[in-house]
Amino acid sequence: MTVIDKLNNVIGKGVSWLTLVLVLIIVIDVILRYSLSITSAASFEMEWHLFAAIFLLGAGYTLKEDKHVRVDVFYHRFTERSKAWVNLIGTIFLLFPFCAIGFWESLSFVFSSFQLGETSPQPGGLPARWIIKSTIPLGLILLGLQGTSLIMQSIKTIAHGGEENK
Repeated sequence: MTVIDKLNNVIGKGVSWLTLVLVLIIVIDVILRYSLSITSAASFEMEWHLFAAIFLLGAGYTLKEDKHVRVDVFYHRFTERSKAWVNLIGTIFLLFPFCAIGFWESLSFVFSSFQLGETSPQPGGLPARWIIKSTIPLGLILLGLQGTSLIMQSIKTIAHGGEENK
């Protein structure tokens, strides 16, 4: 396991605990809304902020665990070496450009939010919107790093003729 794998493992497992927090907030929100007619913009925003953080910061871990969405029409029938080639080419020509463009474009988005001191437009909403927006470039960095690890694993598999496992 590489340093990148360990990093995404720690972050992924840590972020997974946010799902429990998210579920608890949703349950409390639903109970308060339907039993006492109490609702809050801050709780609703916290729900989508947590979901975004889980999705964005967990993407690298998901790739590491090979649990990402894949159009698996032929891939599952491939040899380990063929799968390594698909992973290598896909990472270089699809994942890396996606991460690079997304990272570059999100920087001004986050910086503008920070500079403006952006807050929720909703009364009673959450402050410091730049915090959640910063998970976009951070998540893309983690995903790109995991792509680097996947490339190293793919090259190793290709070089050894698919005999070695990840």
